[in-house]
Amino acid sequence: MSHPNAALTPRHRLKVARLVVDDGWPISEVAARFQVSWPTVKRWVDRHLAGESMQDRSSRPKTSPKKTPKAVSMRCVSLRRRLREGPVQLATRLGIAASTVHRILTAARLNRLSYLDRATGEPIRAYEHPYPGSLVHVDVKKFGNIPDGGGWRYVGRRQGEKNRSATPDKLKSKWGNPKLGYAFMHPIIDDHSRVAYTEVHDDETAITAVGVLHRAVAWFAEHGVTIERILSDNGGAYRSFLWRDTCEALAITPKRARPYRPQTNGKVERFHRTMADGWAYARCYQSEQERRDALKTWLHHYNQHRPHTACGNQPPFSRLTNVSDQYICRASAPSSDEPKHGRCRLRRRLTCTCTCGFDRAKHDGCHPGRRAVCHQQHAKQDRCHWLRRSGASPTA
Repeated sequence: MSHPNAALTPRHRLKVARLVVDDGWPISEVAARFQVSWPTVKRWVDRHLAGESMQDRSSRPKTSPKKTPKAVSMRCVSLRRRLREGPVQLATRLGIAASTVHRILTAARLNRLSYLDRATGEPIRAYEHPYPGSLVHVDVKKFGNIPDGGGWRYVGRRQGEKNRSATPDKLKSKWGNPKLGYAFMHPIIDDHSRVAYTEVHDDETAITAVGVLHRAVAWFAEHGVTIERILSDNGGAYRSFLWRDTCEALAITPKRARPYRPQTNGKVERFHRTMADGWAYARCYQSEQERRDALKTWLHHYNQHRPHTACGNQPPFSRLTNVSDQYICRASAPSSDEPKHGRCRLRRRLTCTCTCGFDRAKHDGCHPGRRAVCHQQHAKQDRCHWLRRSGASPTA
């Protein structure tokens, strides 16, 4: 197979053949000139005379008499899905080499157990909607409230029980222990961009869920995203008439996952784990209120700073294509008496405050190195700092 540094590329092979056939050069002289052996020159000359291409031929064998039978491959795949065993165990059952089993599993994309659904054994079918707002996921996650002084995860069981008993203004159980209750998280995450909106409440009723939905729709609209569909599980709040009527009033199509199938709503289920590791149990909070106050800061970090593997190791906000805060200001075309300044770039760390009220310096850390123009609705109003320093008045 030819490569960039090969002595004879397809174009030079044709040149070699033409020197011999058309110009009458001896094969030995052509071989010496191109620093190849004379059998190589003769091979390309013969192919040229036969009218064949100068490209590499396929190295695939015409027959494979020792190829693994299709029935064995199908049985290997079936056992992998049903028993979830590795190549060594499957090789013992099938009577073939473990390397052969590994090759079969790799070809079928079953070489990793993470590719298989644990419940059904079928390959996981990942999906993603084509643009932000096409589908959002919603769910409820419960976290136990933290007593004053810290919870048992960081201070230990004994001290945690003391802190729990000393927490004031809580209802008592029949054993005399305070009922701290739960913090009910109501996350709404966009399917395409993974941008998340989350609120914490003391219940998971339909009224609370509807209030969260109204505020989430407004929040996403501020960032240029219109919600079209919403996917939930079969919780009581999402099966209520109030939820149905609210979605209808907001022009949102409500959808519910199949019962006992949380994988369908897997994006928000995975967000629960991210939220637990990054916020809920990330450090020792001295009270439940302290943890709730830290939610807004962590959510900003998740949306605008934290790399997300589903977004190509970029923050979720990088996938929103119509967010004014995501873009870089470009001044309108300068007149003949104004200097050509080019474009303000975040990587240059310019303090560029536009008339739309967007502070470029604060946004610098969020999206380093991005090159994009300001949102269309601000394009006519934005001006760079050099316009203000020069005294030029911005024009519409």
